[in-house]
Order: sequence, then C-alpha cells, then structure tokens
Amino acid sequence: MATITGPDSPAAQPRKRFRAWLLEGLVERPSQQMGPHARPSPEHVRHPWWKVMCLTGLDYFSTLGYQPGIAALAAGLLSPVATVVLVLVTLAGALPVYRRVAAESPHGAGSVAMLERLLTFWQGKLFVLVLLGFAATDFLITVTLSTADATEHLVENPHVPSALQGHEVVITLVLIALLGAVFLKGFTEAMGVAVVLVVAYLALNAVVVAVAIWHVVSAPAVVGEWTAALTTQHSNPLLVVGLALLVFPKLALGLSGFETGVAVMPHIQGDPTDTEERPRGRIRGATKLMTTAAIIMSVFLVTSSVVTTLLIPHAEFEPGGQAYGRALAYLAHAYLGDGFGTLYDLSTIAILWFAGASAMAGLLNLFPRYLPRYGMAPHWARAVRPMVLVFTAVAFLVTWLFDADVNAQGGAYATGVLVLITSAAVAVTIAARRARQRGWTIAFGVISAIFVYTTLANVIERPDGVKIGACFIAAILLISILSRLLRAFELRVTAVSLDEVAAGFLDNGTGGTLRLIANEPNSRDVAEYEEKLEEIRQDHDIPASADVLFVEITLRDPSEFETELDVRGELMHGCYRVLALESAAVPNALAALLLHLRDRTGRRPHIYFEWTEGNPITHFARFLMFGQGEVAPITREVLREAEPDRSHRPHVHVG
Repeated sequence: MATITGPDSPAAQPRKRFRAWLLEGLVERPSQQMGPHARPSPEHVRHPWWKVMCLTGLDYFSTLGYQPGIAALAAGLLSPVATVVLVLVTLAGALPVYRRVAAESPHGAGSVAMLERLLTFWQGKLFVLVLLGFAATDFLITVTLSTADATEHLVENPHVPSALQGHEVVITLVLIALLGAVFLKGFTEAMGVAVVLVVAYLALNAVVVAVAIWHVVSAPAVVGEWTAALTTQHSNPLLVVGLALLVFPKLALGLSGFETGVAVMPHIQGDPTDTEERPRGRIRGATKLMTTAAIIMSVFLVTSSVVTTLLIPHAEFEPGGQAYGRALAYLAHAYLGDGFGTLYDLSTIAILWFAGASAMAGLLNLFPRYLPRYGMAPHWARAVRPMVLVFTAVAFLVTWLFDADVNAQGGAYATGVLVLITSAAVAVTIAARRARQRGWTIAFGVISAIFVYTTLANVIERPDGVKIGACFIAAILLISILSRLLRAFELRVTAVSLDEVAAGFLDNGTGGTLRLIANEPNSRDVAEYEEKLEEIRQDHDIPASADVLFVEITLRDPSEFETELDVRGELMHGCYRVLALESAAVPNALAALLLHLRDRTGRRPHIYFEWTEGNPITHFARFLMFGQGEVAPITREVLREAEPDRSHRPHVHVG
C-alpha cells in the first residue's frame, strides 16, 4: 500500500503547525515592522508605562546586584563620591538626552533612527550596521553577563550545595534557555514576570539599605573613620572630586537601561487621541518611565554605595572576598540573618536572570526594523520566535566562549552601553541644532563631550570591549552582505500604483499585445525616442502600427531594498507615451511593473531591451551596488523567481 507523504498528509501536519507557530505574527512588509507584537493594530495590547518600566528596569535595577561592589573595588574610599558623579551624569545627562530621543523617535527605533536620517546611500547603511553591532554587544552581553552573575549569586549562597561550584557554565546555559522559553511563550507573559520581580527586588533592597543606614546612624564612629581615612589619603577636596571624575568611567554600568527604554516605546499605552504620527500620550508615558526609573535608581545607587563602603571591609570586595560582586547580599546576610539573606539572594538571582528579558525585548524591537528593510536578513527575521531562537543561540555561544565569567564580559557591556548613549547624545545635539534651539544645542553638546570622554576612557581602560564589539559588528556585516546577495533577485517592491495618465495609457490602448520598451532616460528629446523605437522595431520585427509604451526608471538610493513604485504617465513630444518611475533597483522595479500590468490588464506584457556592452561580472557588481548594470537578464531572473509558471510569466526580449 502506498504511503501518502504530500504536503497535506497526516505526517506533514505537525510540521505545518510548528511552522505556523514559529512564524506567527510575521510582518510581510518590513517597512512597517515595529518589533515583537508591536504593529499598530486593534488587537495589539499595550501596557501602562509603569509596567513597561518594570521590563526595562530589569536591566537597570538589577545592576544593584553588582554595581556597589564594582564601585568599591574601582574607587575604594571614593566610591560614594564617584557614585554621586554617576548619578549627576544620569539625571543631568543621560535622562535629558533620552527624553529628547523619545520625542524625536517615538516608534521604538531609538537614536539609531535619528542618526540614520543624517546619512544616505551605503555609508548610511554601514553606519547603522556598526551601531547595531554595538547594540548587539550591549543587549546580548546584558543577557549573558546578568545570567552569569545570577549563577554566581546562586553558587555563593551558603545554603546551596557546594557540588554546584565548578558547573557555572551549565547553570548559566540553563538559565538562558529558560529566558528564551519565556519569550517563545509570549511578550505579555514576560511583562507579568517582570512586574513581580522588580517590585519584590526593590522592596527587599529598600529593607537592606534601610537597615544598613540604621547601623551607620547607630555607629557614628563609622562615618568618622571613613572621613578620616579619606582625608588622610586625599586632603584636598578638589582633588577628591577630580579623582572621582577619573574613576567615574569604571562605573558606567550604572547607566544601562536608557536605550532599552526607548526601544520598547511601542508597548507603552498612550492616549485615545494618539496617532502613529503624533503619539503624544506614548511619549509622555516614556518620559515618566525613564524619569521614574532614573530617580529610583539614583537613590539606591547613592545609599547603597555609602553603606557598603562604610560597613564592609575593603578586602571583602576583592576577588574571593564574601562581598565580591554581591555587596548588598553581604549586608543582607550580615545584618538580617541567613534566612532573609537567602531570600534576598533568590530575588537577586531571579532579577539578574530575567534582566536579559529587557535586553531581549530591545533586540527584538530594534533589529527587525533595520536588517529586513535593508534586505540584510531572511524573511523569517520579521517574526519574533525565530529571532528569539537566534539570539538565545548567540547567548549560548558567548557564555561558552567567556566561560560564564562576569568580569570578562564587563568591558564589552560598558562599551556597548556607552557607545549607544554617546550616539544618542550626538543625535539629539544635531536635532537641536537643526531646530535652531541654541540653548539645547550647547547643553547637549556638553553632554556629548562628557560621554565621548567616558567612552574613550573606558576603551583605553578596557580595550577588550571594543574587540568584542568589533566581533559583533563583523558578524552582522558578514550576515548582512550574504543575505543581500541571496535576496538580490527578489521582487523587492511592496506596492505599485499608477496615476491617472498612466492608467489611461493602458485603458485607452488597442487591447492587443502589450509592448514596453525599456529606455534609460538621458536627454529625453525627440531624437532619443525616435532612435530607440527604430532600433527596437528592427531588432524584433515589431510592426510599425504596433502600440508601444516606453518605460523609464530614475535611480534613487540604491542601498535601499524594498520600495513602493509610483508610476507616472507622461506624453513626451506629443506622441511618445512614457511610464516614468523611481526605484532603488532597475531590474526589480521592471519585473514588478510587468507583473502588475499583467494582473491589471489580463495580458502578458512583452518588454524589449538592448544588450549592454561590457564584462557581465562587472555589470552584476554594478547591479548589487548601484541597482543597475546588465538589466535584461536580471529582470528575467527576478521574473522567474516571482512567477514560476512560464505560461503566466511576462516575456523578455533582448536584441
């Protein structure tokens, strides 16, 4: 008996269901991609700003798990002063910058979109790809570093079996897999988990900090010892401030979270009167989100830095010490007992593990906006679940390469954060200058200079961050180039529209064979059209009485991938009918036009070309880079891919 194995066979049904589940929510037009579950549609569920703040705050607030220890290790007795500098830069620098970014780019594209508008052609695309490389460094290292730190908190807890030590890589991989599983389930589920974790974590931190402050107040000698030691080391107050400014770049991890905040803006619930062009309620919600998160974090950063510096011996911050990478956890165990300390550890582990959720949300919102639109990613990159699997796999690789070591990844994390913040500061400075807002231009210019200094200082201190970022950039460039090559013969046109004159040329024709002549517009004088028409008639034996239309395409930015075609009808010199249009690639636009005319008229069009002299390899390279070259064979290949049935495919003639 024969076994049915066709596409509709029972054996194929599970595969079809899995594919449908995997590609659920696939956006067919990348130009309208707005990130995971974020297309403007009635069924899309948006959330109050404070819930979205909990998602983005996972990354931001979770740095309390290691930031006080990093500050103490980097600045020593100067840790509270350096932390105050960090808070000032946050509130007076990063926060105003990203409030402006939210207003200028409210659809989640962030500062990358603002800078994209400054450059055109391939240099603009390459610039965006470099920024995406640093964004990938920031977001993916957030996933791996935070999860590795959660593992470290887990194995360091006194109640956890010592047998887990030495298996940090395996534990970290399991936690990353669980994070990916949450996003495969859905974004709403991730939001719900984020709210619970953030509320619990901040409440426990408030208890630890309050108890620690009480111990400081109860023992005033502690403050005296600190001030005496600080005065002994640095007697000049101006020198203390100067040293704090020098140390500040090492604390840059405390600036994370702002780029994610604007990346997930489409998830923020706005006003009923909001439109996609003017989402004022969404912008206002994003402003509340970033301001509230920055104020909460600033209070915790300063207070935690003070109490950890005053109450924990400096030796404990060193590698191998009990406060190494877990200063507040040390205080929780020391002053509230192992029971509360274990509860605090569990909360810290949970939020550090799920801090990758905010980074994953940023990745899923950011990358589908650019790579598919540039033709630099496969079609399935517009769907959420395949991208979750890709990013999870990359996180696995990074964890394995760095052996789940938090310190080894710190430089890359800080570099990614600082490059994105610096690019945002530069973007808003340029935006303010173009708006002729002199005061804001000067203010944002000063902020940009501060972040440029911070970035350069971090790069000099930890050059490994740039090296890791360069690896991400190289990988994105390689994948983008290969994808662009593989997708070169796609139709690449999302819509074709004809104006009244162009439609009239078709509707008022003879109704016979639809013939088009591809013409490269030059002088567009009578002689040009006469010579072209005569050459085509002779080469292809077209009767003098045959009805013909000229097609002329003007090239625009050839680095663009998918475009819409607006076809204009023009009557040149009283007798030559021309269909004129603009496109990023001539062959793909001609193929799309021919298929549109076929569907509109019910007739298979014939299009006539002349061979172009020159090396075919050179012409193909010109097509890839500049959208033109040997047009005829490429037009036929695009048609062949778009219409597999030869009996319905438009005819291509070359003479």
